[in-house]
Amino acid sequence: MTAEEVQVLLEHMASTAVTGADVDWRQTWTYMTDDLLADGTVSNSAYAVLPHLVEAAAELPPEQSVDFWVDMGFIVTAEDRPPVPADLEAGFSAALRLAEQAAARSFLDAGAPAKVCGQLALSCVAFAGHHIGAALWDLEPGESYLQLVCPECGNDTEILKFFVDPVHPPFEAPELPDPDRARQGQHPWGEIADALQAETLGQEWQPFLRVAREVAAAGVPVGTPGPAVLCLVAGMVAAKGTPQWAGSEWARQLALLTGHFRCWNCEQSWTIADGLVENPAGAHPQSGPARASTDAADNSATTAQPTALEPTGEATGKATADVTSEATTRLRQDRNALLAADGTPWGRMTAFSDSAFPVSDSAPGSSSGVDSLTVVSLAGGTTLVAGAGAGAGDKGVVCLWDAADGRLVHGPLAGHPDRVRALTALPLADGRVLLASGGDSGAIGLWDAVTGRPVREPVANWLGEMTGMCTAPLADGRTLLVTATSRGAVRLRDPATGEPVGRLNPSGRPIRSLATVPVAGGRTMIAAADTQGGVHMWDPAVDDPWDPGAAVQLKDRALSDGGHRVAVVTAVPTPDGPLLATADDRGVVMLWDPATGTPVGEGLSPATGTAGPPVMTAAALHDGRTVLVTGTKRGHDLRIWEPATGAVRQISLEVTITCLAIAGSDVIVGHDRGVLGLPLTRQ
Repeated sequence: MTAEEVQVLLEHMASTAVTGADVDWRQTWTYMTDDLLADGTVSNSAYAVLPHLVEAAAELPPEQSVDFWVDMGFIVTAEDRPPVPADLEAGFSAALRLAEQAAARSFLDAGAPAKVCGQLALSCVAFAGHHIGAALWDLEPGESYLQLVCPECGNDTEILKFFVDPVHPPFEAPELPDPDRARQGQHPWGEIADALQAETLGQEWQPFLRVAREVAAAGVPVGTPGPAVLCLVAGMVAAKGTPQWAGSEWARQLALLTGHFRCWNCEQSWTIADGLVENPAGAHPQSGPARASTDAADNSATTAQPTALEPTGEATGKATADVTSEATTRLRQDRNALLAADGTPWGRMTAFSDSAFPVSDSAPGSSSGVDSLTVVSLAGGTTLVAGAGAGAGDKGVVCLWDAADGRLVHGPLAGHPDRVRALTALPLADGRVLLASGGDSGAIGLWDAVTGRPVREPVANWLGEMTGMCTAPLADGRTLLVTATSRGAVRLRDPATGEPVGRLNPSGRPIRSLATVPVAGGRTMIAAADTQGGVHMWDPAVDDPWDPGAAVQLKDRALSDGGHRVAVVTAVPTPDGPLLATADDRGVVMLWDPATGTPVGEGLSPATGTAGPPVMTAAALHDGRTVLVTGTKRGHDLRIWEPATGAVRQISLEVTITCLAIAGSDVIVGHDRGVLGLPLTRQ
């Protein structure tokens, strides 16, 4: 590292501080961190360089310096860092005090994403000189596991499913810190204590927040027990993490760090805080029972409150922010009626010829039931289409009903060699509407939506099972069929023949979900979710699959900050233009502007029973409201969300959900025994 490089960075930071405009100093800083911190080792030059950079960063607008303070936190807590040279010690200590002040200001003013806010809080703690700040290196945002080191024998203990969202505190809050240890002199923590005063995670969490406020008011003394400081970190995330529901969720998960664990080797119980950092000050075995322990046989989390630390596949969190329990209307199925919570009728449900599909009398997880739905708009009205497997060998069938009266119009249409996993309607330029179907073996069928007759017999291919279908309207008036498979083959096809005419997805990642998303200027983009949780946006109007065309990718930072690993995508019509909705296996839903790739609004937080492989659909109702319906495969509950108001209705059904669609003012539910239509508005 040269003095000239440092000077260039200082000039960039000074310019930003004066004008408020970002002159790309972050990229220069990122390159420099590679020299200051390489593979966890801090260079000797860091102690000479950092005081100058801290002084410059302290002058930046608070919202522009968050990442700098987080990086600083990693540097000052790195495991392999040499002692501060004697002639630099005074200057470096002064820089840490200034960093503490400036990082606290960023925390109070910036409103960082929840996971980043947690890192910023730990950095503030590190600048205050408390050893628990080193937990920065052990808490990986977006991961569910936690690795701890036994202070006694040094063995690693890994809890595979630790960061779940507990509905109730699984144990009591840590003891309040000793007031006699309060830090003397000026410090910025009093303002942070004030910021925690109005924050609440619910009445049961108040003891944890009380500990957090006491620690902050005392200035985070060096001798404060680690669990108490972790209460403060959780409280800080709850107060300032964005969006609000994500801050509350991550705060509750961080509160689990105030518990205990048992080492599998020496069988001693320790505070989790002691296991997060190397050679923790004052660590000693706990005499009481472990609050969170590990079992050497299966290496999974166990606790006195198993619902808190042993998830069973369903989220245990509460909806927060604008999606509160008070805003949730609860409905339940009673045979063919839908009832409100007070028992009054909400509306009648429509059963679409259950006899057309096999009834599942076998154990959960059997292949019987409906696998795909689509809605076709025709001159004579709206037609509902469902695809499934039927009978021996799981041959595929397709059924078409009149969505208005539930009358079977065509079907069961046979001819599919396998279960029908995907469906979409294909309106053609000549006025005809075709129906495309895709199966387990990659077979693609084309049907006349009016007569029900096959246009192309389904034939299996080698590209893998069909995982998604949608349409791609082009500027020249053509509408192409888009298909995606489990092997990552995404093809543009001629709807008349089903033959490929173009390719998308140059990365080749296997695809879970596919959707057509209109954008400004009459263009259409194709959105896809892959099996790794990533989202892709493609422009079907370009020939080169590597050419993005008009497609804008979603902001990676917004996805990673919320730990949002997308499983399903769908388009959402709104009065201000179409949005893209993404859902993950935790039940979280986010909305995005497809023109800019940025998130819109707070999103829908998870709630009890919403975790698992998601299903989702969206539509604009006749009264102008936009609704988004979510559920989980093999689940029994639906959530009807109105993004404009944040209102949520939860519907408990007596069937096992497999897929969803919307027709008019009804949500159509494919399930293990057939298809139901549920009214979205009270009748």
